[in-house]
Amino acid sequence: MRGRTVKLSASRRLVGDLMRFSIGVPRVAVQRQMNLGPLLAARAMQTQPMRPSWTVLFLKGYALLASEIPELRRAYVKLPRAQLYEYPESVASIAHEREHEGERVVLLSLIKRPEKRSITELEALTTAARSRPVLEIKEFRRMLKFARLPGPLRWLMMWLGLNIGRQRPRFFGTFQLSVYSGLGAESLNPLTPLTTLLNYGPISKNGTVTVRIHYDHRVMDGANVARALERFEKILNDDVACEVRALAQSEAVPNTAAVGTAT
Repeated sequence: MRGRTVKLSASRRLVGDLMRFSIGVPRVAVQRQMNLGPLLAARAMQTQPMRPSWTVLFLKGYALLASEIPELRRAYVKLPRAQLYEYPESVASIAHEREHEGERVVLLSLIKRPEKRSITELEALTTAARSRPVLEIKEFRRMLKFARLPGPLRWLMMWLGLNIGRQRPRFFGTFQLSVYSGLGAESLNPLTPLTTLLNYGPISKNGTVTVRIHYDHRVMDGANVARALERFEKILNDDVACEVRALAQSEAVPNTAAVGTAT
């Protein structure tokens, strides 16, 4: 059957390169069925335009979790020899689907120290990555430029970037967040060269959701991840929900003051 050839775009080459290095990671997944009723109720207290996205809430919660659990801030690197490298802070890598040159592409944005940023600031950063022109985002522009280099040079640079401990977070981050729950679907076997990838399924009306951590078995074991997921649920329903309630209350105060002034 005669078909047609379709040239690989820069973004498709990037995906291919990431898969090239992800496929060799001994990745295992641990999942937990969570009840996020308290966080759901706190989020519902805010009006729709001000309501933080679930992506941001999970991002903030996971960053707080990583600040408590050193294994989530470690990476397996091969230079100068095979070893684990631990970072003092997290750098989140977030997957975004964007339109670029007539094609839907997946690009990664980085957020440094998400555990120290407010939910409002994280929302602003993720919104910018989703809405600003692709070439105005530094990470996107750098990735697309990198994808135009010859293959052997790209692969050498990526291998070095992944295996030089100090440089790794600068280009790749320390953990990745990738979800499709807004489309009513979830990924069961996502790949990443990073130590952990967090994803979750659709969130029900009563707040139940399946949450998964896909982890590099060279860095940690399943029991550690299972305990981390239990702690993650508590962080989402306590620390993150508390911050969301505070945002809702701060939003309500100006509205009350405005009503009092009008009367």
